Amino acid sequence: MKILHIMTVPQSLTFLAGQVRYMKSRGMEIRVLSSPGSALQKFSAVEGAPVDEVKMERRISPLRDLVSLVAIWWKLRRIRPHVVHAHTPKGGLLGMIGAWLSRVPVRVYHMRGMPMTSKSGVKRAVLRWAEKISCGLSHQVLCISHSLRDVAVSEGICSPEKIKVLGCGSGQGVDGRDRFNPRRINRLAGSRLRREYDIPADAPVVAFIGRIVRDKGMLELVAAWNRLRERFPSLHLLIAGRFEPQDRVAPEVERVLREDDRIHLAGYVEDTPSFYSAMDVLVFPTYREGFPNVLLEAAAMEVPVVATWIPGCVDAVEDGVTGTLVPVRDAEALAEAVARYLKDPELRRRHGRAGRRRVLRDFRPKVIWEAMYQEYVRLREAKGLPVPEPRGAPPVEKMAA
Repeated sequence: MKILHIMTVPQSLTFLAGQVRYMKSRGMEIRVLSSPGSALQKFSAVEGAPVDEVKMERRISPLRDLVSLVAIWWKLRRIRPHVVHAHTPKGGLLGMIGAWLSRVPVRVYHMRGMPMTSKSGVKRAVLRWAEKISCGLSHQVLCISHSLRDVAVSEGICSPEKIKVLGCGSGQGVDGRDRFNPRRINRLAGSRLRREYDIPADAPVVAFIGRIVRDKGMLELVAAWNRLRERFPSLHLLIAGRFEPQDRVAPEVERVLREDDRIHLAGYVEDTPSFYSAMDVLVFPTYREGFPNVLLEAAAMEVPVVATWIPGCVDAVEDGVTGTLVPVRDAEALAEAVARYLKDPELRRRHGRAGRRRVLRDFRPKVIWEAMYQEYVRLREAKGLPVPEPRGAPPVEKMAA
């Protein structure tokens, strides 16, 4: 079974980390198509999958999108995959149109988020139209969270019969046994990171991990920080992520982030487990999400989270058990929720441990990968196409504390 994954940008290939090797072990042939970049070649080397390059713009760009679509169609005619599995809004739209034009037998659109939910007017209408096309041209829509599926159905973007969530959701699950296991992280890692940014060992640290853009709630993060920094004179804010030109934060927000001597900008961070080990609370005031894996990673590392009460986040956080959910765009509620954790170490520990138990129970990667494998088989059989005999048996995982 030849499967081609299509992503808009190679940085999003983290959604497939480990999954490609798993599918190959089950007898499938996997290729990846994305915009060019060093991350694409690195992914190919790690996962052992051939890659194809087609330049795609993340923003709406009709002429360039048409050029990308022609290039994708040409690649598909040459590769002739049995399954096209397209991800992210632009990759999904161009991938599904290209696969339909190329008469690919099985077309899967993976809905990982809906940018339209935080937009209005003409832009919202265009984004909604694009999602409807992606869903309409697919044979199956997979959604990474139950709450996002509810939005897609209620908005009339996809029929309820066509869209499903695998297991408890999430795009990839989280490796809580090995990579995001606080028992396996060197205890000195967090201390070293604190020293790197001149953060005292006993100082409380609130952190954010993600793209530094408006939609991630950076305005509210800064407003909440201004309240918290006065109440907690030893508090530090640690931020991992890059400023991005698309959906750029307001100049006054960027100025605070860059100039406050108790805010530390780490840029893009690969060693996120060490980053989690240096923080006391993760804050994530985003406006829209599909299913933010960063919240599961923090939970696996026994870090409580404060996030917004929106689709995606409500699946990742069990409010009052593994973290706290607050109204979107409410800086005061955000600050109060963080303050409760800062004042109550036992609450932090209790919610952190509950979060880890939930990740190990509901979000193990290999469970999601096997469900994906079975979905490929089902779709092939539904089309009356031969399905190769699977190689090996799905591995059995034991849960770790």
